[in-house]
Amino acid sequence: MMVSMPATESPPVPTTRIARTVAVTSGKGGVGKTFFSANLAAALSRQGLKVLVLDADLGLANLDVVLNLYPKITLHDVFTGKAELEEAILPAPGGFSVLLAGSGLVEYSRLTPEVREQLHGIFESVKPRFDVVIIDTGAGISDVVLYAVSMAHEVVVVATPEPTSMTDAYATIKVLAAQQGREQLNLVVNQVGRAGDGRGICNQLQQVVERFVQGPTGAAPKLAYLGDIPQDVSVREAVQKRQLLLELHPGSPAAQGVVQVATRLLARSPVSN
Repeated sequence: MMVSMPATESPPVPTTRIARTVAVTSGKGGVGKTFFSANLAAALSRQGLKVLVLDADLGLANLDVVLNLYPKITLHDVFTGKAELEEAILPAPGGFSVLLAGSGLVEYSRLTPEVREQLHGIFESVKPRFDVVIIDTGAGISDVVLYAVSMAHEVVVVATPEPTSMTDAYATIKVLAAQQGREQLNLVVNQVGRAGDGRGICNQLQQVVERFVQGPTGAAPKLAYLGDIPQDVSVREAVQKRQLLLELHPGSPAAQGVVQVATRLLARSPVSN
């Protein structure tokens, strides 16, 4: 009688985590970019994802203020060799992790070769450890901001309905298309007066981009509308209390707007650039 032998099982093939990398940027300050980044991270964490927010606003960082954190170790300490990277990755309210930058550090206001190398090295080190890495950049189009954006596959531009914000958002999109060959960018409109106003603003901005902006291939970049976040008194309270909106008032209109943005972002296929 022949006895069948059990099939030899192959050892599991180790898999390498490939983080989804998202840069959150804005043409001007004061649009709620960092507040949005933190709450977006909380919303993604609630989806069961391991999320890191990298504060790339080198020199003018305020993510620690938004989250009411008092870090003893920051990126500056890692850059100077005073601490290991693992020591600088801190747990944050909302279930995600943060890597905080120092504030008021003039030496990081310019993209020197040393700063570029250090920032890139840290970014490559953290990517395998997380499902999503959100890069919270500074505002504007400085070389530090543009380099931070260049490290991410996807870009979310945060703007408000104010004319100055829209003008600066257009300038940011134009530079990213010309210098980085961005063919697609995501847009979030914050502080809208009525729900749904953001889509109209996105359409208007798209029309201007199609008329005046060309990428390396000659085509205008496409703006993907991720959603709008309404004006909400709960936001001011969360900012004053230095708490996440999704924890202080999870049912507020603005919090629900962030959740919807997170859901739409996850539903979109990651874009490689």
